[in-house]
Amino acid sequence: MARRCELTGKTVQSGNNVSHAHNKTRRRFLPNLCNVSLMSDALGRSFRLRISAHALRSVEHRGGLDAFLMKAKAGELSLKARRLQRDVKKAQAAAS
Repeated sequence: MARRCELTGKTVQSGNNVSHAHNKTRRRFLPNLCNVSLMSDALGRSFRLRISAHALRSVEHRGGLDAFLMKAKAGELSLKARRLQRDVKKAQAAAS
């Protein structure tokens, strides 16, 4: 399983550990990923996603999973999230 947020695309970054003597060794900065269940109002069910803590705050700030997916670019979403985005758009079009 890749260390990548399914909603924002946040992934592993690399950098240096720098000692007091200014010796540099390579290291990895891992994203803070959480396994969460998010409720979709348009579809009426919950979905399990592996997202970063920052993405979880963004979802709550935008007003839920459906609102987040409507604003999100398809390029940064995972395949599972793109399918979910498509289903939400269809459900909202049918409701209106």
